[in-house]
Amino acid sequence: MNSFIEELKWRGLFADMMPGTDEQLNKELTTAYIGFDPTADSLHIGSLIQIKILAHFQQHGHKPVALVGGATGMIGDPSGKSAERNLLDEATLLHYVDCLKNQLSRFLDFEGNGPNKAELVNNYDWMKNISFLDFAKNVGKNITVNYMMAKDSVKKRFSGDGGADGMSFTEFTYQLIQGYDFLHLYQNNNVKLQMGGSDQWGNITTGTELIRRKTQGEAFALTVPLITKADGSKFGKSESGENYWLDKKKTSPYKFYQFWLNATDEDAERFIKFYTFIGKEEIEALIEEHKTAPHERKLQKRLAEEVTVWVHGKEEYEKAVKASEILFGRSTAEDLVSLDEETFLEVFDGVPQKELPKADVLGISITDLLSEKSGFLKSKSEAQREIKGNAVSVNKEKVNDTFTANESDLIDGKFLLLQKGKKSYFIVKVQ
Repeated sequence: MNSFIEELKWRGLFADMMPGTDEQLNKELTTAYIGFDPTADSLHIGSLIQIKILAHFQQHGHKPVALVGGATGMIGDPSGKSAERNLLDEATLLHYVDCLKNQLSRFLDFEGNGPNKAELVNNYDWMKNISFLDFAKNVGKNITVNYMMAKDSVKKRFSGDGGADGMSFTEFTYQLIQGYDFLHLYQNNNVKLQMGGSDQWGNITTGTELIRRKTQGEAFALTVPLITKADGSKFGKSESGENYWLDKKKTSPYKFYQFWLNATDEDAERFIKFYTFIGKEEIEALIEEHKTAPHERKLQKRLAEEVTVWVHGKEEYEKAVKASEILFGRSTAEDLVSLDEETFLEVFDGVPQKELPKADVLGISITDLLSEKSGFLKSKSEAQREIKGNAVSVNKEKVNDTFTANESDLIDGKFLLLQKGKKSYFIVKVQ
């Protein structure tokens, strides 16, 4: 069996492939592509598997092509959807395409002169000059409506899953346009394989059929499973339904790190195979080690480290770890003060806060700050009692009744974290 396919299988990342795919990969350096539709200005963690597949493909000596769908993004892929997608205006779409290009270039090796260096393409470049009549004549006549109707993505929408509206002609043509992408890349970039999620099987095989009918050539398809959590729930969404994005401006590295760190034991076992490049023997050893002391969460910590470093880099990972340790008291006041505003507020999400003028915070006695100024504690006497009992901390460090805050104590130059006991927090924001 080809080493790339073997790698996918032991990692649990293999769903299906067309006959002959294994032989093709063993025969020669093969070029394969995966498409990414620009529906936002960033990819989210739902796209990480596709990126990972291309990276594995390149590591096994083959050539990966990442296609950003500037043309297909104008239509919307009906696969797995129950309703028509809102169409984007051209300016927004082109902006999204540029953002995705920049993002993808971080994960694959586009440098050097090697025969398997990665390539980035945009299907708008070859679709923009094709007229409807030319497309109907040169592409449409090669694929029958019966063939298109037999695809699951179409059948589901026509059987009522898409509600009373069914499917527009625009979305119906999506598989033809994706099929044409494969034909174009086959003829111009020597692409012989398209890969994607298992919901893409119908679209991919339309491409292989179009290649067969137009060129009498042979092309191949390979799919990976759609990822869910072990309990069957949707992967990659927060409890409130928000995506976890790869752009740190949309999802902070701290929040991203926490997503992986909070995986269940069962999910962590699967995800460390899916989302890291760690080898089989080391992963098996990690899993066994984790089973002997699951409370230490070694598997989750290693998973969170590997994925956060891969997506955001070592420096952001280390910041995320520091931020996480703040809650458990394993950090210094310096660590806390060095946090940026976004990360600080995410670490202490839901903690009550009050905005005060600088004159009411800096140089003020801690007793007054805790009571009259902030209202964190009800009275001066309560504040004095808690301070005497060694229960009051500022920025996670114990203070006595002589403490006054100064500029260097402010987190990101504007916050002070007050604390009573282990779990009662209050944030003062300096105006």
